[in-house]
Amino acid sequence: MKSDRVKKGIERAPHRSLMYATGISKSNLERPFIGIVSSFTDLIPGHTGMRDLERFIEKGIHSGGGQSFIYSVPGVCDGISMGHVGMHYSLPTRELIADMIESVTIAHALDGLVLLTNCDKITPGMLIAAGRLNIPSIVVTAGPMMTGNYKNIRRDFVTDTFEAMGQCQAGIIDRKELDRLEMAACPGQGSCQGLFTANTMACVSEAIGMSLPYGGTALAGFAEKRRIAQESGERICELVREDMKPRDIMTPMAFDNAIAIDMALGGSTNTTLHIPAIAHECGIKFGMERFDEISRQVPNISSLKPAGIYYMEDFHFAGGIPAAMQELGSAIHDCPTVSGLTTHQIASQAINYNQDVIRPVGNPVKQEGGIAVLKGNLAPLGSVIKQTAVSEAMRHFRGKARAFNSEEEAMKAIMDKTIQAGDVVVIRYEGPKGGPGMREMLAPTAAIMGMGLGDKVCLITDGRFSGGTRGPCIGHISPEAAAGGPIAAVEDGDTIVIDLDNRSLALEISDEELQERLKTAEHPEPKIQTGWLARYARLVTSANTGAVMSDG
Repeated sequence: MKSDRVKKGIERAPHRSLMYATGISKSNLERPFIGIVSSFTDLIPGHTGMRDLERFIEKGIHSGGGQSFIYSVPGVCDGISMGHVGMHYSLPTRELIADMIESVTIAHALDGLVLLTNCDKITPGMLIAAGRLNIPSIVVTAGPMMTGNYKNIRRDFVTDTFEAMGQCQAGIIDRKELDRLEMAACPGQGSCQGLFTANTMACVSEAIGMSLPYGGTALAGFAEKRRIAQESGERICELVREDMKPRDIMTPMAFDNAIAIDMALGGSTNTTLHIPAIAHECGIKFGMERFDEISRQVPNISSLKPAGIYYMEDFHFAGGIPAAMQELGSAIHDCPTVSGLTTHQIASQAINYNQDVIRPVGNPVKQEGGIAVLKGNLAPLGSVIKQTAVSEAMRHFRGKARAFNSEEEAMKAIMDKTIQAGDVVVIRYEGPKGGPGMREMLAPTAAIMGMGLGDKVCLITDGRFSGGTRGPCIGHISPEAAAGGPIAAVEDGDTIVIDLDNRSLALEISDEELQERLKTAEHPEPKIQTGWLARYARLVTSANTGAVMSDG
């Protein structure tokens, strides 16, 4: 065992003495050392219930013959950090989390890990660490939040806060109604109720084989989640004995499975950042083009919020990821999982209890999967859009550019009602390097939807979008403006043409004029020039690579 290097031999007497000081018994010193990497915090609703789950994971580890040790990593709530300077720090925490897990795990010679996670950057950060360390690991996500209820109508975070904000600004609802909605939208613990980024990554964790069956969708606070936590604790001990490592599970075919599930469910565009970054740590290289290839092959079979009508609770009770894999059939490769069953074995045991929620491939919601990758002179290295959240009327759009160098400038124009039908809102210098940190643009997109402009206005950015975004919103434009990308050359009044069917995003000017503009484009000063984000901006790569850190 890896832990032998801190507990075996005469020369390790000081090490054992310190471990005895933690309360460990001499007999338990012989057991495999299992780290419970907890992201518990009072700051994030998706994580407030983790103290309970830590107990059940501990029970499982000790039942399975291991010795557990809890240590912690931080988390940022994207919803709370949204729309202000805090959002600069969200995506970069993915790298901090991975680095912290690497540091503590190697320093203390742990034999295996249970990764207790839930929200947007925390889950991919933990999976990046699992791929990097390649020691037996299993992911436990804390589960989705139940929907709220107001006026006997189910409510959710995005529709009833961010989009309601736009409705209030437009005079559709008053401030008292907004106050009532914000109180009802989030009733308790768990990740936000739709297939936003947190729940998309939980589904990806299960589909790729790193969580037990139904672990990605079992609801927060329910006894089922406690059972999954305990079973995961037991199973990690078996994985250590079997020497089953993350790279044995996260293979190229497993990554294709994860993307197929993502496309089938209409998940967050943020997966085009996170899945390639996880693959990078496993020594597997692919870019956002792979998403488009699979999206053309795999239909969208579930109408989940924000693009659709159902919530995570509906999807889970219908049969969850196993039922979705069963419906996708041959689109899912037969791969090993941490459960000891293969994906085909899991799918064969599934039951689809509601074929309105999880449709057969012969009766899909949409013929193509959730994400499309667009290229053109505005995005030579690609850009992404959640095409299942775009109305048919907006799949082909020609509009006039309104260019802004920050989210704040664009948001002010939207709230001041200066954005008109036919506009293309261009937000630049918000990429991984230019942000720095590639902020999410949920506030402006939700405000546009709330004001009734969702079928009349497009938004494009070198930043990114929340998993809760819907409508004609194109992100991850690469290269970004701060790296000299063509989006830096867009001027007010330029014609921009968006064509989802042909996967194109074009600025209607000549190549010669575009190059001349880029030569003279004035680049604003970085928004943050001190602290850790200044270092991050120097090392981070573009969105089309997964925004991974360069070695230099």
